[in-house]
Amino acid sequence: MALGKSKIRINGADCGIEAILLGVTTSIGGFLFGYDTGQISGMQIFSDFIERFGQGPPGNRAFDDIILSLVVSLMSIGTLIGALSGAYTADWWGRRKSLTFGVFMFIIGNIIQITAMSSWVHMMMGRFVAGLGVGNLSVGVPMYQSECCPREIRGAVVASYQLLITIGILISNLINYGVREIEDSSASWRIVIGLGIAFSMPLGLGVLFLPESPRWLAGRGRWNDARICMARLRGLKADPHNPLVEDDFQEMHSTIMQQANVGTGTWWECFAGSDKPRVFYRTLLGCAIHFLQQWTGVNYFFYYGASIFESAGIDDPILIQLVLGAVNVVMTFPGLYIVERVGRRIPLIVGACWQATWLLIFAAVGIARPPDENESSGIVMIVAACMFIASFAMTWGPFAWVVIGETFPLRTRARQASLATANNWLGNFMISFLTPFADSGIGYAFGFVFFGTNAAAGLIVYFFLYETKSLALEQVDIMYSQQELRPWQSSKWNPEGYLDRNTRDPTYWDQRRGSAVGEPVEDEKGSKHIL
Repeated sequence: MALGKSKIRINGADCGIEAILLGVTTSIGGFLFGYDTGQISGMQIFSDFIERFGQGPPGNRAFDDIILSLVVSLMSIGTLIGALSGAYTADWWGRRKSLTFGVFMFIIGNIIQITAMSSWVHMMMGRFVAGLGVGNLSVGVPMYQSECCPREIRGAVVASYQLLITIGILISNLINYGVREIEDSSASWRIVIGLGIAFSMPLGLGVLFLPESPRWLAGRGRWNDARICMARLRGLKADPHNPLVEDDFQEMHSTIMQQANVGTGTWWECFAGSDKPRVFYRTLLGCAIHFLQQWTGVNYFFYYGASIFESAGIDDPILIQLVLGAVNVVMTFPGLYIVERVGRRIPLIVGACWQATWLLIFAAVGIARPPDENESSGIVMIVAACMFIASFAMTWGPFAWVVIGETFPLRTRARQASLATANNWLGNFMISFLTPFADSGIGYAFGFVFFGTNAAAGLIVYFFLYETKSLALEQVDIMYSQQELRPWQSSKWNPEGYLDRNTRDPTYWDQRRGSAVGEPVEDEKGSKHIL
């Protein structure tokens, strides 16, 4: 049976096998993000890596803080640029081809890294180029998933992007742990980097066989193609006029036509879109949430955890990294359930409070009882790190990607998602660049900074983020247009034609389908077709 005709029932509605396959395939982009994050943490303490790229006399080399910061963090500058350029490639070429381009850039960057011999600049530039690809993917994957997947599974599918990030981190930690026995050889770090190329191929090629985004097609007047893609994603390719597909199509059609009447979205509109409600508001909200996702402190542990725990007197810091990576993976699975059952706001608020508490404990214990002098302090700090990461994996890790996938209107979605993701990478760069200096300067007191940023993150979510659980993307746009509606009241808002967010009003939709029959729509060439 063709995939486009295969379906299963999830949350009371038909969801196509192709939609699930799309979620699995595209989430490999998250795996690449996580894999690179985890690999550099272990590689930077391998003896051959230090001897080739470190500073000082042969046999006694070590990384200067500034050079280690640049080698680790310049990838984040590449990802920031890649995230901004991703708005153009996603709109020009379509969501699928843009993802393939991102994989291509990632592979080129990895090849540059593998061929580095003794120049840290060579290695740094390879990471920069790979970052261009990862940045492109970090915009394209959540956007493509949100635009394609039925609302019943959208939150879980987009959250799976973060799940694959955590799996990527864990796999890189496992490989680092395995090759540490040959750390005196360049094969130790070349194997780690080279495997990244193999891991990227299923995404780069596989995505070309998946449906294109119906929203992207509709935005270019290709309504018939959009309908077929929506039917495939519902597992109803043989019945594109099925009422379930018809209702989804009509909601999308009415909103996109309204947006098309006021022209194409621009970068300026992201900051001054007065003709669309709360566009600037949503731009700032997306940027803030993604910047603060990095400043929760998670990559303080994943970029530099091995060196931090090594300096704390831990005998096997890579093993501790492996433990943290395992906690990260296991605790992401509850997040996939929570995002669809509980929603977005409450888990983000509770997660920020929980994370702030454990980072406060981590910093206070590290300062009051230095772990290199008190073995019990090291144990407490490892537990605190695990509890922090458990919360991040369930809440702020996956939920931040869900938020940018569903918050923005179609006309400016690619640009606003790029800006939000660029702020994620800006925060990532700041953490990766500043941590070596903070570790040398204020030490574990850096945890107090993360305590404050987590507290701020919780407050921003409470006062500014709207609850989007179980809403279609077009309904999210309508909800944000309700000027009298406040974020803390948004979970009670229901769209027109719904008894509640999961239950359609049959009378309303029967009338709407009847009025839509025979209604012509105009495609990108000016030709009219019957819906």
